[in-house]
Amino acid sequence: MTEIGQKTDPCSTIPDNKMNKDKTTEIFSSRFGIIISVLGIAVGTGNIWRFSRIVSQNDGGTFLIPWAIFLVLWSIPLIIAEFAIGRYTRYGNIGSFIKLIGKKYAWMGAFIAFVATAIMFYYSVVTGWTLFYFWKALTSGLPHTHDASLSIWNLFIESNLPLMFHAIAIMFAASIVYQGVVKGIERSCKFLVPLLGIILLIAAVRAITLPGAINGLRYLFTPDLSNLFKVEIWLNALTQNAWDTGAGWGLILTYAAYVPRDKDTNVNAALIGFGNNAISLLAAIIIFSTVFAILGSQAETILKEAGPASTGLTFIWMPQLFAQMPGGTILAPLFFLGLSFAAFSSLISMVELAGRILMDLGLKRKNAIITVGTVGFLAGIPSALSLGFLVNQDWVWGVALMISGAFIAFAIVKYGEEKFRSNIVNIENSEWKVGRWWSIVIKYLIPLQVVVLLTWWLYNSTKWYPDTWWHHFNLKTPETLGTCIVQWGIVIIVLFLLNKKIAKSKYNH
Repeated sequence: MTEIGQKTDPCSTIPDNKMNKDKTTEIFSSRFGIIISVLGIAVGTGNIWRFSRIVSQNDGGTFLIPWAIFLVLWSIPLIIAEFAIGRYTRYGNIGSFIKLIGKKYAWMGAFIAFVATAIMFYYSVVTGWTLFYFWKALTSGLPHTHDASLSIWNLFIESNLPLMFHAIAIMFAASIVYQGVVKGIERSCKFLVPLLGIILLIAAVRAITLPGAINGLRYLFTPDLSNLFKVEIWLNALTQNAWDTGAGWGLILTYAAYVPRDKDTNVNAALIGFGNNAISLLAAIIIFSTVFAILGSQAETILKEAGPASTGLTFIWMPQLFAQMPGGTILAPLFFLGLSFAAFSSLISMVELAGRILMDLGLKRKNAIITVGTVGFLAGIPSALSLGFLVNQDWVWGVALMISGAFIAFAIVKYGEEKFRSNIVNIENSEWKVGRWWSIVIKYLIPLQVVVLLTWWLYNSTKWYPDTWWHHFNLKTPETLGTCIVQWGIVIIVLFLLNKKIAKSKYNH
C-alpha cells in the first residue's frame, strides 16, 4: 500500500537491465549482499583508530550521547538519501545529479566524486600501512619499548616501503572491483566484513579479561553530564558520524545503483548506520581495555596525545601494548589483519565510485577499473612519500565531505523533498515508511549542521596556526584555512566551467 497522496515511481516497473545503455549493469544478489557490501563502505580504519582518540579527547562516555544523536540527525538520513538516489537514477554521482535535478548541476555530482576519489589517493597509502604492520606483527617480534616502536614507525615512514605497500593496496582493491559487483565487491565483502567482526570479537574478549580493563570500560561508558553541553563535544560527535559512516560521500549512492528497484532500502540504511557504530564501540572496547590495563593511570594521557588521526596510538602504541599482553604475539597480527580488512572494504568502494563515473561515460568495466587503478597509484605517490602531504590531503578533502553532504541535501530539496520522500524513498513495498521528519532533517538540519561544522573547523584552523593560517600549501602547517579555500576553489571553479562538457556525455536521460 502507498501513502495517501503518494504517486508510484514511474520508473519502478522498468526492468533493471533496461535502465540505461550499459547492458553489463549488475545487481546485488541478495539483501544480505547489499547490507554487507555497504557496511564495507562504512566500516573503515576510522572505526578502529580514529574513534577512540575522539572519545578520549571529548570526555569519554559523555561523547557517546551526542554521537548517538547525530547518527539519527545526520548519518541515517543521508544514507537513506543516497540509497534512494542511486536506486532511482541507476547512475554514479554525476549521472544521478543530471537525472535528478538537471544538467546544469552536473558539476555538483562531479565535485562529490572528486572528493571521494581524492580521499582514495591517500587512503590507499594508509591501507598500505595496515598491510605493513600486519606483515611486521606476523614475521617479527613485537617492540617492548616506546623507543623501539617509534623507531619501527620512523624507519618505515621515511623509507620507500609506504610506496610499495600503497601499490599493493590500490592494485589489490582494483583487482577485486575489476571482477564486478557480485563476483568482486559482494563476494569480497561477504568474506572481509564478517571476518573483521570475528577478529574484533576475539580481541574484545581477550581485552576485557585483562586485569584493570574495567577502568577502560568505565571511562568509555560513564558520561559526565556536567560536560554534556560543551559545544566542542557536539561538533566532534557530528564530525565523527560524518567521517565514520560514509554518509554524504557518494559511495553508498554508487552501490545503490546496483540495488533492485523493488527492494526497500530504508531498513537497510538504519541497519547499516547502527551496525557501523556498533563496530566503532567494539573497537573502542578493545583499545580502551588494553590501554588502561597496560598503562594504568597514564592511559588517558596517552590516548589524548596519540596525535592526528590517532596514528601514534595505532602504529606506535598498539604494538608495544600487545607485546606486554599475554597472547599478544597472536592477537597483534589478528588486530592488524582486522585493520587491513576494514581499510580494504572501504578502499574497494572508492575504486568502484571512480570506476562507475567512467562506466557511465561509456567505458567498459575492465578498462575503467584499470584506469582508476593506474591513476590511483600515480596520484597517491606524493602521500606515500610525504607524511605532511598526506595530512594536508586528509584535512582538505576530509573536511570537504561536509560540502558533499550539503550538495546531496541540496539536490533533494531542489527536486522537492516531500515529492522525493513520497515517490522515491517510500516505494510501494517499503517495510518502513519514512515520515516527514526526514524531509525536515534534509531541508533544514543538514544544511545547518554543515554551516556550523565547517565554520567551526575552519575557524579553529586559524587558531592552530595563527601566523600561517592563510598559507595555501605548507607541509609544516598542513591544516590551514588557506589550503582548504585554494584547493576547494580550484576544483569547484574548474568543474563549474567544464559543466557543459561534463553534462554532454553518454548519460541516458
